Amino acid sequence: MTVAPELLVLAGIAGAGLSLLADLAIKLWLPRLGGMPPLWTRLTTAAVTGLLFVLFAWRFGISPELPAFLALAVLAVQLSRIDIALHLLPNPLVLGLLGAGLALFAASAALGSEWGGLLRAAAGGAVLFAGYLILGLISPRSLGMGDVKLAAPLGMYLGYLGWKQVFYGGLLGFVMGGLLTVLMVRLGRGNTPKETPHGPPMFAAAISVLLLLP
Repeated sequence: MTVAPELLVLAGIAGAGLSLLADLAIKLWLPRLGGMPPLWTRLTTAAVTGLLFVLFAWRFGISPELPAFLALAVLAVQLSRIDIALHLLPNPLVLGLLGAGLALFAASAALGSEWGGLLRAAAGGAVLFAGYLILGLISPRSLGMGDVKLAAPLGMYLGYLGWKQVFYGGLLGFVMGGLLTVLMVRLGRGNTPKETPHGPPMFAAAISVLLLLP
């Protein structure tokens, strides 16, 4: 789908602006996470969010499902930032991503009569959550429950596009998380696998599959 360059530029500006607003909203909504992030961190998250807005706009064009993926971009970057800094994936943000995605996909289905995608999204979220829950129970030292909960919204987004996306997104997220764990342990930056922030590699894997897998 061809998207005018002007719209891509506007998408990037909108993503950066919404990221800065999200920093403020999280500070006010979840004060237990601390104050505002440092200026360099805010600028970095704004730039990454703007880039994801451009990529999702390029991938999906002006379509009913685009707002759902833009919401993913904003919360993926914010949750990754928090996980890297605090080794924490706050429940309100993870559940907010799940609820926002379902609501926006439902609106998209109503506009385009694509109810199959919505049902597949719900099933994908349940399947990936169950898979990560089993892994978390088998190896509780490797995965935290925050990572298990995050699998639900990621499976939902992947499932909206197809079961192939759920499979590759879930598998790639687990592999990337494992590689990051080995790297951090070898570098001495984490004493146990559970100290590794698994949220960023899970997001990176899912977003890569959403953008690249047809």
